[in-house]
Amino acid sequence: MSQRTGLIGRKLGMTRLFGEGGAHVPVTVIDVSGNVVVAQRQAEKDGYTALQLGFGAAKPKNVSQPERGHFAKASVEPRQRLKEFRVSDDAVVDVGAELTAGHFVEGQLVDVTGTTIGKGFAGAMKRHGFGGLRASHGVSISHRSHGSTGNSQDPGKVWKGKKMAGQMGAKQRTAQHLQVVRVDSERGLVLLKGAIPGSEGGIVYLRDSVRRPLPEGAPLPAGMKSDVVAVAAAAPENTPAEVGEE
Repeated sequence: MSQRTGLIGRKLGMTRLFGEGGAHVPVTVIDVSGNVVVAQRQAEKDGYTALQLGFGAAKPKNVSQPERGHFAKASVEPRQRLKEFRVSDDAVVDVGAELTAGHFVEGQLVDVTGTTIGKGFAGAMKRHGFGGLRASHGVSISHRSHGSTGNSQDPGKVWKGKKMAGQMGAKQRTAQHLQVVRVDSERGLVLLKGAIPGSEGGIVYLRDSVRRPLPEGAPLPAGMKSDVVAVAAAAPENTPAEVGEE
């Protein structure tokens, strides 16, 4: 089974679309415009096959000198974010190719990886959903505590993984089996059903669902900008009907 590359995107926010019968579908809008192949990883040289993608324009002054050389070798403008995606041998794309939102098709399922919203240092009630202690009957100034921490003399320690207060959020998480509701190749937008990890403006990574086969109609090896331009050029122009023609 072919394993295609993924895309780097930026979460713009959530909205809704109206389907048949007036039912609304909550969707997350992701901007995937500007994905460019920066480098290839070959099995003979690197031990695995992958594509390195760049996303988001960056000023040359904000890029280190080694990175400038890396982008110059690929003849690509500096990018803010780099990400490698493992691919199969039949899904390798040439360096410098630009990928579009048409890489995904409507109706297919994708996996989205992002960094959840950071909540800072949170207590046990907020972090783990504890009910807290009683409001009275001996409880004094510890209503929101997590209660007993350890055991008795045996084993005389706190078990690993004990749910306590601590850092909440800011973790990498993957949401699987999200449906692609709509694709806007012109504006480089992908609309997914439901919510995804991360805050507005955060970087996310989209790729084909690992638990579902590649849907029919999905471009292989990838949805590239050159293909969109070629299709537009081959389409016949709409000419006005001549006078008197039925």
